[in-house]
Amino acid sequence: MVDRIACPWLIKKFIDPEATFLFVPEEEVLRVAEKENAIPFDTKGAELNHYVENGIEYVTFDALIKKYNLNDPALLELAKIIRGADAHKPFNPPAESVGLKAAAIGFREISEDDYQNMEKQFPMYDAFYAYCKLKIKVK
Repeated sequence: MVDRIACPWLIKKFIDPEATFLFVPEEEVLRVAEKENAIPFDTKGAELNHYVENGIEYVTFDALIKKYNLNDPALLELAKIIRGADAHKPFNPPAESVGLKAAAIGFREISEDDYQNMEKQFPMYDAFYAYCKLKIKVK
């Protein structure tokens, strides 16, 4: 659920600022992606999805970071928070993960659709990213 908006934020900010997103029912993602020559993510059968490495579940946000070789330390710190909020069985989630998940659920509830949800949540991810920049300076 968190990945649904966190991944478009990551893509727009760090991978492709011109990207557009198609939100379709899960069972149609791969078919629509093929038809539209789009890159599917966060769905069963997609290259960019949750995966397990060394017994730890990583989320689609992590898969994007790995595929596109993103190594910004603040972004990697943010990935821990997102992983803790979105993994089915999070390993040692940061305290911030609980708040992120709660906010994501709340934004989904007050949004008319995924596009409005992105518009509302992107500033939250900007803020979490800024927080992570400060957090890693303290370490």
